[in-house]
Amino acid sequence: MTLIFPHHRLWTGDDTQGALLKLQNTILEMIAKGAGLDTTCRALCEEVERLLPDVVCSVLTVDDAGRMHPLAAPSLPEIYSAALEGVEIGPLAGSCGTAAYLGTDVTVRNIETDIRWAAFKHLALPHGLRACWSSPIANVDGNVVATFAFYYRRARGPTAFERDVVANCVHLSLIAIERHDRVVEHQRRAFTDALTQLPNRAAYNAALADLENHETGDWALFVLDLDNLKVVNDTFGHHAGDRLLQIASDRVATAIPSSRTFRIGGDEFAIVLTAPENLHDLDSAAGHILGALAVSADCGGHFVIPRATIGGAIRSSDEPVVERVRQNADFALYHAKESGRGGFVRYWSGLGSIMTRRLAAIRAVGAALREDRIEAYYQPIFRLDTREVVGLEALCRMRVGDTVMSAASFHEATTDAHVATALTARMLELVARDLRRWLDMGIPFQHVGINVSSADLSSGTIEESLTSAFEREGVGLEHVILEVTETVYMGRGDQAVQQAIVNLRSKGIRVALDDFGTGYASLTHLLTLPVDVLKIDKTFVDHLGTDGVSATIIESLIRIARKMDIRIVAEGIESEEQVEQLLAIGCVLGQGFVFAPAVPQEAATKLLMSKGQPVAPSARDTCASFPVVD
Repeated sequence: MTLIFPHHRLWTGDDTQGALLKLQNTILEMIAKGAGLDTTCRALCEEVERLLPDVVCSVLTVDDAGRMHPLAAPSLPEIYSAALEGVEIGPLAGSCGTAAYLGTDVTVRNIETDIRWAAFKHLALPHGLRACWSSPIANVDGNVVATFAFYYRRARGPTAFERDVVANCVHLSLIAIERHDRVVEHQRRAFTDALTQLPNRAAYNAALADLENHETGDWALFVLDLDNLKVVNDTFGHHAGDRLLQIASDRVATAIPSSRTFRIGGDEFAIVLTAPENLHDLDSAAGHILGALAVSADCGGHFVIPRATIGGAIRSSDEPVVERVRQNADFALYHAKESGRGGFVRYWSGLGSIMTRRLAAIRAVGAALREDRIEAYYQPIFRLDTREVVGLEALCRMRVGDTVMSAASFHEATTDAHVATALTARMLELVARDLRRWLDMGIPFQHVGINVSSADLSSGTIEESLTSAFEREGVGLEHVILEVTETVYMGRGDQAVQQAIVNLRSKGIRVALDDFGTGYASLTHLLTLPVDVLKIDKTFVDHLGTDGVSATIIESLIRIARKMDIRIVAEGIESEEQVEQLLAIGCVLGQGFVFAPAVPQEAATKLLMSKGQPVAPSARDTCASFPVVD
């Protein structure tokens, strides 16, 4: 780096030239090696004071608001420097404040009598400071960013050599300040999210590392997910989604004033809380955040209410490890999203075991998907009277070595939306492939039911996955029925799920309502959100022989469903006695162990070949007779 000196007269002696060159080289080397601004300027002051023993050197910075902040003054009393902190620049603000205000050198030869020191001389005189000469340090835009000052212990002004020294020091100080500003700006960008201007994940990691390295007492961590960002992006575009993020981030950051908020992912935020009142009542703190969010926001002309889910954990003597607190907060958020979005869950000790099992299940299913160990088994749906197979239900199985595991054994994994949609996509591929084989063999069958999750429906991916898998195998969608459980069908008032069902049926894709009677749906819902098939839960079938209530309910459902052109299938039939009872009350279709368990494709093929109900020629291409019951 080459320093350009101003054209001031320099002393011609070798000693003074050498001293100035040494000063320059010392400071430039410190700047080049990345020394901090305060360290560099302190060294500059010390070098100058060694060169000029009669002066006391000082560097003050000036912020954008026009207030001064002591940066380096190694020989000034600390109490004096502290008194200058935050003093506003102006025409009567001592030598430095006036120099910064006017943008020019200010020489005060006698502090005691100069009007510019009237309000500050009581600070300087007791320390033997009698005169002060200050020079402004201006950046390339002409804005004063600092001052460089000499204090004298007797009433006098600067000498010619002192002026040369200060001229060089002003330039050295400016180089150091500009480098510092570049470093600060680089760090700001590295640790700041560009969209929301919140600290980013790097800043979050650094903050947690700082908490790890310093004993800071108890604190709490919230992790927050925006629940409706994807919907806003998909519906109104990413500009609206960006506005949602900006508005939500402002609200989260200001909801708890004593907290620190970070944006750590696309729609994920972290909040570190340290105030005792928040730690004593995490539910109330989370409620403040959720309440602040739950106000309509203008997102590019589209009015949206931000929705969020929060998980939280506290750091205390019982849980001192920072990484464990982070993990606990993540567990709590994960559980909160599963148990009901839009609320807050605080981590408790048992949650870790639950989440560990769930994560293990997720990893196991993920490995099975990658290694092609997911298989489709088929349980037949029979006519109760003729024992003909009229349809199949495809059931997901996972092979581990020689063991075939039912979906119930890895159900915890399907609570993860990504796993659930990946499993459905794989099942669609397997079923479409098997259907192609059966069609090529001329085997009589009508339909296969495939279970879908709320994640499949709310994400909007099911139609594309279904169409892609079946078109690839050249199989018509009339051969498939999507089965939705009652909890998914009416779960938590999920409008996205219900709208997806409406859209699917409008395109001719049939939908079955599975496990009917186990949740809280009612037949009135079928008036506004109809389906094609009702599958009566096995609980009703189990009670057929113990009381007449189940029989009455099933009989009533059959009568109503026929008027609505909805087919009824009884699930979980395990005895011939139940078959007879169901036939007696008018139920024609059923499935259960009394007929056959779920079997692999080869066994299902044999069942269809031996017991498949022939499809009438007029309905062979459309399967319009689904299921044939009349």
